[in-house]
Amino acid sequence: MSKTTRRTFLKTTAVVGTGYFVAAGTRQALSKSPNERPNVVSIGVGGKGASDSSNAAQFGHHIAICDVDRKRLKGKGEAKGFKDAEQFTDFRELIAKYGKKIDIATISTPDHMHAPITLELMRLGINCYSQKPLTRTIYEARLMAKVAAETGVCTQMGNQGTALDSSREAIAQLRSGVLGTLKEVYVWSNRPVWAQGPGRRMTMKKFVAQARKENPDDADRLIDSKKKQIARDLENVDWEHWLGVAPKREYWPGLYHAFQWRGWWDFGSGALGDMACHQVTVPFASCGLRNPVSVVAKTTGHDYDSFPASSIIEFQFPETPERPAIPCWWYDRKGNKPPQEVFSKWGINRVSNSGVLIVGEKGAFYSTDDYCGRYELKGVDKVKVDYEKAVKKGSNDVNNMYELFRAVAAGDPMICQSNFIHRAGPLTETILLGNLAVWAAAKGGPNGAMGDWGEKIQWDAKNLKVTNLASLKTPHVADLIKPTYPKGYRLD
Repeated sequence: MSKTTRRTFLKTTAVVGTGYFVAAGTRQALSKSPNERPNVVSIGVGGKGASDSSNAAQFGHHIAICDVDRKRLKGKGEAKGFKDAEQFTDFRELIAKYGKKIDIATISTPDHMHAPITLELMRLGINCYSQKPLTRTIYEARLMAKVAAETGVCTQMGNQGTALDSSREAIAQLRSGVLGTLKEVYVWSNRPVWAQGPGRRMTMKKFVAQARKENPDDADRLIDSKKKQIARDLENVDWEHWLGVAPKREYWPGLYHAFQWRGWWDFGSGALGDMACHQVTVPFASCGLRNPVSVVAKTTGHDYDSFPASSIIEFQFPETPERPAIPCWWYDRKGNKPPQEVFSKWGINRVSNSGVLIVGEKGAFYSTDDYCGRYELKGVDKVKVDYEKAVKKGSNDVNNMYELFRAVAAGDPMICQSNFIHRAGPLTETILLGNLAVWAAAKGGPNGAMGDWGEKIQWDAKNLKVTNLASLKTPHVADLIKPTYPKGYRLD
């Protein structure tokens, strides 16, 4: 079945209401023939990519998979549903060979490669499921939404909480005005659960110097052992393609790949980027948390290389027709929470490790999980609301993936709750602005304590510009807005 014929088939079956994806109602009713299932590729099949690719395999036929880690790639290739998929370590080679045959792609890489990969796929008319946060920088998020709109492809960001009926109900409750006039929003997270903090980069030159100073009698053996470990690792990891659009740096075992990349400015977006796309979804969608006008932070300190161990960020949002101007506060690191008096007013004495509190003049919304799936209203009762329930095929993770396949089947990008245009792109823009403030709050307090407030970032959301950039003493703030890609990768 050609790509044109396959897409016509998908749209036709959805329109007539007896298609494989919508009307069948159960996973077992999906066609089992590879020629009657959309062609899927998965780029990044380890970590979150392991479940993303497996979820996609329930509804589509994998023709190719890609990962820079050959060991992970081989393992996924031996799994059921992937044995016929060709394997690549460079996503560009995969696209060059299969581009015209791909219907849906999943992208589950470190943050810095989300945009380079997804943009190339969308520009070829390929529907994309990309992990959160949508991008590493603000401009990339704006561009991803723009390209999605221009190409008409179906898109979904991998924040599975959007497929929870309870979080959808929460949005509807808050939109109803049950809390009265909104006053403030608080979000706190127990992340990071990976290493962050200054002075963490390691190189062979630094290792050799330390070994000779700290273990002079055993230095040669330690150095030789480390060189052999690195050589073994690089037999599996394609380090050049792992770096992708990021500045060049040495590979070091366990420091970046496979999980610690989240704590580095060049690759990740810290605790804020990791968890805020989950936690802020409900307040973003219900309280109109778009287009902040300023942001300021305090941190435990960083070196412009690794994120700080902990931070507090204050976002200021302008007045809208629905609500007055309000602040939103973000806290990260386990135990770093809003002041207890914020909670005591509502009878909350044992505060969860992660959560959301939205305060209005009549009452408050309190959630104790990462997706606002568990929540209660304080001081007010729930009201009757209507909301679109998720089409269930399994866990909320599976349902979030299935929503993209439904959208492709119907030819309707707006079926996806977390599409790039209306939700994922603007949400990511808002969240990542907080990291500009973290960048501008590099000085921490003594002995790992929280430092003073850093420089405030005044923000023009429409034009993606720091309006007080000329007066800031912090260097390279603008680099976090729009990146520069090296040769071989396309941004604009």
